Amino acid sequence: MGKREEKPQVAPDREGKFPLGSVNYKMLAIGFGVIVLGFILMAGGGSDDPKVFNPAIFGFRRITLAPIVVLLGFLFEIVAIMYRGKKR
Repeated sequence: MGKREEKPQVAPDREGKFPLGSVNYKMLAIGFGVIVLGFILMAGGGSDDPKVFNPAIFGFRRITLAPIVVLLGFLFEIVAIMYRGKKR
């Protein structure tokens, strides 16, 4: 005869709840927006004529500011996932 598999026990106070709270999901959305903003800041700087070099691609906004904004967005995502909130 086969062994019956037992279902893992779920704590009664966590049954049917999402692993993250609504605050976490709001923070994740904000972090995603910051990441998208960083990629938007990186965009552009191309030339209309491919034979002409445009030095705008090496500007402060694209080389320094945008990667920092993207990195901060990813760090905020990590904080949003780890955030536990206040206990009642």
